[in-house]
Amino acid sequence: MTIRLYDTSARQIRDFVPLTAGCVSIYLCGATVQAAPHIGHIRSGLNFDIMRRWFAHRGYDVTFVRNVTDIDDKIIAKSAEQGRPWWSIGYENERAFNAGYDALGCLPPTYEPRATGHIPEMIEMMRGLIERGHAYAADGNVYFDVRSFPGYLELSNQELDDLRQPSGDNETGKRDKRDFAMWKASKPGEPSWETPWGRGRPGWHLECSAMAHKYLGTAFDIHGGGIDLIFPHHENEIAQAKAFGDDFAGYWVHNGWVTMSGEKMSKSLGNSVLVSEMVKTWRPIVLRYYLGTPHYRSMIEYSEEALREAESAFARIEGFIQRVTEKAGETVAPAAEVPPAFADAMDDDLGVPQALAIVHTTVRQGNSALAADDKEAAVARLAEVRAMLGVLGLDPLDEHWADESDRGDDLHGVVDTLVRLVLDQRQSARARKDWAAADAIRDQLNQSGLVIEDSPSGPRWTLGPRQ
Repeated sequence: MTIRLYDTSARQIRDFVPLTAGCVSIYLCGATVQAAPHIGHIRSGLNFDIMRRWFAHRGYDVTFVRNVTDIDDKIIAKSAEQGRPWWSIGYENERAFNAGYDALGCLPPTYEPRATGHIPEMIEMMRGLIERGHAYAADGNVYFDVRSFPGYLELSNQELDDLRQPSGDNETGKRDKRDFAMWKASKPGEPSWETPWGRGRPGWHLECSAMAHKYLGTAFDIHGGGIDLIFPHHENEIAQAKAFGDDFAGYWVHNGWVTMSGEKMSKSLGNSVLVSEMVKTWRPIVLRYYLGTPHYRSMIEYSEEALREAESAFARIEGFIQRVTEKAGETVAPAAEVPPAFADAMDDDLGVPQALAIVHTTVRQGNSALAADDKEAAVARLAEVRAMLGVLGLDPLDEHWADESDRGDDLHGVVDTLVRLVLDQRQSARARKDWAAADAIRDQLNQSGLVIEDSPSGPRWTLGPRQ
């Protein structure tokens, strides 16, 4: 029952040993809210939602912190471009992110702190680092002296002499061009806060070190984020926190990107697909299946074809659930435990693709039981399927998905009414033994992306692969 995770800092899969028995603490770098989220942003939230669910299923008490970066260069630039307050842009997009997380079934974090709400903690950390000789003030900025910390760049495995540290405007007074800004002196008209070193605003890296310290203490179990954050963000977090005296994170877990034509999905590249637009075309539970079921460390190449395949695969699972529920005459509760092979896959670095293969195998076994009219076996398989889907956040009978019309699928009821009218025509054709007309109606519905199945209780329709 040992969970194993790939630790970026160790460059290998390690047995997970919690700092406190029965508990797990996770810090995930969340949204920088300069714009609404695309599906690449939400993928990270989904991956760590599945991690959190699996730890909870294994009996751990989970503390999950996901921060919000509500002040940075991009937000300030957007404020100037749009003539709007910086906080208005941040709050609008923070709500958009939370709507995206909720639409795709992510559980809310235990704590979701904003950077601008933790300026005192950042000042305290900077003061401690200056006192310890790891930081210095210059021209209203506060910089971290990277040469003062021997472990710098161990996470990203770089050489200091080859380092090219990203720098922003107005970063003057550096002793070494590789030093990074923890606090930035404000320009005229920019948002700023008072500190012992002058008015300014947080650097990107400082906020996470300070907030992790506040909410999870001097040491916690897992720090997560996208692979693009390894350097400079996570590397600089480690330097600040450990130089301050914290042990910081025990494991570093990073998820892969969603790509388009081989490039990371990014607003700056103009290749992003907004979650708010996707849920108008695709059911949110299908999007969760598409984004959440590849291995978290793999890349996902976005395509309509891949989405259609995910939709078709999930439709097979839903169809099985619907058929067994009708056969049983009642809702079948999830099993108390998942099958051992599923658990083994999830314990092995969250092997969701292998775990999902167990789901589909169990669905096939359940369908065979239905074909053999073995109701007891079919119900048992459904209970297992629901338990596994629950861990993945994909159980269509869960109350979160119970009424997708509340989440933007308002057309479902209208479509159902229209399809029922057409099915009544088909039933009339069958009653008068006009098989050609009945088959033609079914074929036309299939071409429209609907799958028609004849059951003892009458015909039913489900969404099938798109043509």
